[in-house]
Amino acid sequence: MLTVDPHPSLDTLSFTTVFPASLGALPSPEWLVALLKPDASAPLSSDDTVRGAVRDMLRHGGYKPTGRGKPASEYLVRAAGDGSLGGINTAVDACNAVSLHSGLPISVVDLDRATAPFRVGIAPEGAQYVFNASGQSIDLAGLLCLFDAEGPCANAVKDAQRTKTNADTRRTLTVLWGAKALGDRTARAFAWYRELLERAGATVERLP
Repeated sequence: MLTVDPHPSLDTLSFTTVFPASLGALPSPEWLVALLKPDASAPLSSDDTVRGAVRDMLRHGGYKPTGRGKPASEYLVRAAGDGSLGGINTAVDACNAVSLHSGLPISVVDLDRATAPFRVGIAPEGAQYVFNASGQSIDLAGLLCLFDAEGPCANAVKDAQRTKTNADTRRTLTVLWGAKALGDRTARAFAWYRELLERAGATVERLP
């Protein structure tokens, strides 16, 4: 279902999730929203070493992960710190909680809005997509992306608007953008992620 192009420093892991109801009818439990605080108890914590390793991984291919193009996990740290990171839905909140504390960027796409087959690889020159409802686009050249049959649809910086989750979402595909320099951090982040989703009533299946 998903192939990964050769990459010297990427340690990625992906899985599918099926929720017991549409996300619009599945408000996040209080214990999950509580994990969006920077001082919440979590099995992982991020630091400058993690941040540096993720950025170095994203530089392979020529992308510059700085400024507005920095990894999404870094935005979460800032949002959690100023209190603006709040609950959205079970899928997004679980993603944000794990990304915040692990320091790994994570992508979540709606499987019913994307089209198989899926591939992880570096986007070519000229590639771009709209990443929000306002129609803003991101230049993807040199950036590791998740591709579906229609083109790039997610990455460690900003996911595409066309495959984002919404109130009707029942099935998702998640990609953890880890780095080999961080040892087993990707696997540990997934183990916690799975625990959170299953506690919320979802079914998780790791992709080979």
